[in-house]
Amino acid sequence: MRFTDIFIHRPVLATVVSLLILLLGARAAMEMEIRQYPELESTTVTVTTAYPGASSDLIKGFITTPLQQAIAEASGIDYLTSTSSQGSSTIEAKMVLNYDANAALAEIQAKVASQRNVLPAEAQDPVITSTTGDSTALMYIAFYSNELAVPQITDYLTRVVQPRLQALSGVGKAELLGRKFALRVWLDPERLAAVDMTPQEVVAKLRANNYQAAVGNTKGTYTEISMTSDTDVADPDAFRNLVVKQSNGTQIRLQDIARVELGSETYDQLALYKGQPATYVAIELAPGANPLTVAGLVKDELPDIESQLPSGLDVRLAYDASDFIEDSINEVIQTLLEAMIIVLVVVFLCLGSVRASIVPSVAVPLSLIGGAFIMLMFGFSLNLLTLLSMVLAIGLVVDDAIIMVENVHRHIEQGESRFDAAINGAREMAVPIIAMTTTLVAVYAPIGFMGGLVGSLFTEFAFTLAGTVVISGIVALTLSPMLSGKVLKPHGNPGKFENLVEKTFNGLAATYKSALSSLMQTKSVVVFFAVVVLGSIYFMVSMSQNELAPTEDQGILFYQGLGPQTSTLDYLLEHGDEIQERMSTVPGYNEDFMIIGITGPNAVFGGFKMAPWSEREISQFEAQPKLDAELKNVTGLQTAVFPRPSLPGSGGGLPFQFVITTGSSYEQLDQVADELLGKAMGSGNFMFLQKSINFDRPITRINVDRDRVADLGLSMQDVGQSLSSMLGAATSTGSAWRVAPTR
Repeated sequence: MRFTDIFIHRPVLATVVSLLILLLGARAAMEMEIRQYPELESTTVTVTTAYPGASSDLIKGFITTPLQQAIAEASGIDYLTSTSSQGSSTIEAKMVLNYDANAALAEIQAKVASQRNVLPAEAQDPVITSTTGDSTALMYIAFYSNELAVPQITDYLTRVVQPRLQALSGVGKAELLGRKFALRVWLDPERLAAVDMTPQEVVAKLRANNYQAAVGNTKGTYTEISMTSDTDVADPDAFRNLVVKQSNGTQIRLQDIARVELGSETYDQLALYKGQPATYVAIELAPGANPLTVAGLVKDELPDIESQLPSGLDVRLAYDASDFIEDSINEVIQTLLEAMIIVLVVVFLCLGSVRASIVPSVAVPLSLIGGAFIMLMFGFSLNLLTLLSMVLAIGLVVDDAIIMVENVHRHIEQGESRFDAAINGAREMAVPIIAMTTTLVAVYAPIGFMGGLVGSLFTEFAFTLAGTVVISGIVALTLSPMLSGKVLKPHGNPGKFENLVEKTFNGLAATYKSALSSLMQTKSVVVFFAVVVLGSIYFMVSMSQNELAPTEDQGILFYQGLGPQTSTLDYLLEHGDEIQERMSTVPGYNEDFMIIGITGPNAVFGGFKMAPWSEREISQFEAQPKLDAELKNVTGLQTAVFPRPSLPGSGGGLPFQFVITTGSSYEQLDQVADELLGKAMGSGNFMFLQKSINFDRPITRINVDRDRVADLGLSMQDVGQSLSSMLGAATSTGSAWRVAPTR
């Protein structure tokens, strides 16, 4: 007795095997996560160190260089980038693909901590953050008001909203993009000189009189009382009345030498929603989190948050990447169902019998559902690539059922009983089906062993396809022969449609035989045609365009505008208003968001959000050149429009980037870079080119007369601290306040 005979003799066993595949596969499909793409860990660790007032050369030499050297010793780093700008150092460590994000963050934190005593004492502590996956946040939630100032909005979000969103499972960070409250103290240099005070003396007085004391408690025989004190200052009026000096019995208060107000921590940044000042909450995923699950949790939380907002404060979900992910998955599932129906209809039209079509109609969905069990075993998810592999698998798994049905049907036509035909047909097809299954697995499985980003993405695709083919082979050897022996008609009882199909295919076979016979008489023509086709393969491949993944219509376009190095917030805001006006005239416009001064001191970044696909007639690809043309008319900014990356982990920024290295000076490097950009723009192949560093920012150098300083009884430290207090700003941690000059 052959292996296939067991299931024909015992149809209940074949049915149980198929039901087991069905139950395991259905349960696995319900347990698997739903994602856009397979889970990838593309981690970037960013170390930001602020040193208010310091020049870029000072930042580079005393902050960026020692930190970068220490960070480079950490394991798992693919490459490092660093930027030293006025008052700030930023170092980004791009980790190798799928490197443990938590391990990377912990090791880099240790390396940075080892250099803290090397950094200047006036520099703030380095801030270390990590992002996994896309450089763009999953969601941007806009909070705006016609009644509340932006710092008030940010303060409310910091106290109430941010903790709630941050506590949601899967949320790595709920980052606030907006101005924060700070008590601003604007010193008047002339009044300072009149009362014979220096800026550092004012700073020292503020720190000494804005002190948070841990008083402790008192203990009696039977009682213990906790103690507190009001040694700190938290009210603007209390700051104004703060005594900073006593001279000849006269008290000099802070309001006598400065203007004190409750303002913003910085006036160099601003966020806008449809042209209105706002504060954004950017939702970033935790490593390994499911974007659809996280987006669902945030959306469920938003109605409750909105119901508790203060009067006059509104909230809108400005951007949600999960909408495109969900629509894409639904579209692929619809394609999968459509493909299955089309294949089964074609099978029916070719076989000419409803009974014969029952076997592939059962085998195909059973094989696909059984493939879900293989996916769960390997820890895969339901994503675009695994669903795409199932669409492709439909055409492969149906072959096993068809050849089994056709062979059993052939034996029936030869006069055998249905039972004998099933036995003999299954015996003959067992080896070919095993060979087909093994061959297909051998073809697709090696894709799963590729390295890099492509390998990480297509591993699930390859093994899902191979696993589905294996399940199809099992179904073809167990269920298909048993079912064929039960449902096919006995010999001599063909239907009218079956006779029509048979007659049609016999006619096609005769025509093909005649054409083939004629063609074989001129073998040289066949050989010549084959050589031409074979030779053209090279030219067709070399002339084809190459890309990692096609750009998808995700319903949003991002833009970036760069102003001169001397740009102020007012300059960027004026041009940002023009951008907003021009965007609103582009077809497909729905809403927009804009962030000024946050991605760079002279940068404007934002998003052009289009209406849902069903509500617009223009695609993202048609809107992009129109938007780019409009923004190019904004004089004073160098703008670029680009779509959201289609694949995760494909890097951030513009699509084509390269690095120029040299051992020469920065001036020579900048000259070479300018020449390269000039030739690139002259080629006509680029519409936007940008250097990562510019040396055209004007600098005023203060030459200090050391002899005069010594004559005045001062030191260079006194001069430096005075300049830093007046021009670079000083901060205190007792409460949020900043010292800055009048302007």
